[in-house]
Amino acid sequence: MARYTGPKNRICRIFGEPILGSGKNLDKNSFPPGQHGNARKRKSASEYSIQLKEKQKAKYTYGVLEKQFRNTYVEANRLKGATGENLIKLLESRLDNTVYRMGIAPTRPAARQLVSHKHIMVNGNIVNVPSYRLKPGDVVEVKPKSKVNTDLMSMLGTKNPKINWVEFNDKEMKGTYLAHPERDSVPENIKEQLIVELYSK
Repeated sequence: MARYTGPKNRICRIFGEPILGSGKNLDKNSFPPGQHGNARKRKSASEYSIQLKEKQKAKYTYGVLEKQFRNTYVEANRLKGATGENLIKLLESRLDNTVYRMGIAPTRPAARQLVSHKHIMVNGNIVNVPSYRLKPGDVVEVKPKSKVNTDLMSMLGTKNPKINWVEFNDKEMKGTYLAHPERDSVPENIKEQLIVELYSK
């Protein structure tokens, strides 16, 4: 599957936010990338470009390509409730995102790699599909053989204390996806309503 492998800081500068990595150089280079940098005159953004940029931000944040993202939106639109909130819930329930949220991996790309390389189990079975959709109550854990891998264990990140829809036991390397998160508890700065308006055209 194709994925972005270029400079992460470039993407951070496009959106002005550290959506990939730490964004440690954003203070120095906060303007969009390009040969002329901040000196280039830019027209005021149209409504369409603002909506498109928000969709691109969500895609880069969760590491999803266009076709998969659109299919997720179509599914979110079928569900009861606000389509934008449903979209965020479906993206958050992806296995690679949950591995990242639990702190098993420091970044989403690292979590995706762990899943793809068969280091992660769901309900006792190895799952190597990053887009696997979790349901409340599903148990996610590191494969027993992988628990003794020192290189793998050195990647272990830290769960954000604000994330209350997953729980994780550091000693057992096992956690549970407790529930689909409410939009207010998801820290990502994504205006999902703009995405809904874009796809509704």
